[in-house]
Amino acid sequence: MTRVVIADDQALVRTGFTMILASAGIEVAGHAANGVEAIAATRSHRPDVVLMDIRMPEMDGLEATRRILAGAPVTTEGEPIRVVILTTFDLDRYVYAALTAGASGFLLKDVTPDHLIHAVRLVRSGDALLAPAITRRLVERFARVEPGHSALHRDMATLTPREREVLVLLAGGLSNPELATALHLSEATVKTHITRILTKLQLRDRVQAVVAAYETGLVTPGGGSSGRGSSGRV
Repeated sequence: MTRVVIADDQALVRTGFTMILASAGIEVAGHAANGVEAIAATRSHRPDVVLMDIRMPEMDGLEATRRILAGAPVTTEGEPIRVVILTTFDLDRYVYAALTAGASGFLLKDVTPDHLIHAVRLVRSGDALLAPAITRRLVERFARVEPGHSALHRDMATLTPREREVLVLLAGGLSNPELATALHLSEATVKTHITRILTKLQLRDRVQAVVAAYETGLVTPGGGSSGRGSSGRV
């Protein structure tokens, strides 16, 4: 059973989301009214997914997300804990801040019950919640290449030429079927390449891979591959 922690300073939101998820057989393991409580609830319950509000007292959801994911937490089954950001503000800067904090997705609080349930299940499966094209738009607008940013764990030189090609196209907003067509591969093979990319670069999901591609300079806004890193660290 999928287990969720809901962090929101509005009791009505927590109650409503709990009822929606419970109706779909999704267990709500804990609640939190602020970022500090969200961290404690996540550490205590080790859920599959945390639904995290951005604006909360004491500590906001972005900082709580950073602190939770900094320790690479895992569920009771040993899988990575995923965070989905909740907000009433549909602003690009909040979305990008959530992605760079390590979130796997972003939802507005007026989400429909069906979409909420689908989102939790999607993220729990290890997929990302934002469409590749939307992710690319956000990253192109906000990402900045920082020298040495990749020094610790994003060494693009560990990727094979094919994996680099997949990552560049992924950062360009292509879906798995589009990647398969462009590279003349099966979707299963594309998924295998993406899994290997995430493993080698120690990334949580494809959204993080797109962010990494831009932040390390592998892909440049408004262009394609920068050609950097083919013979060493980027």
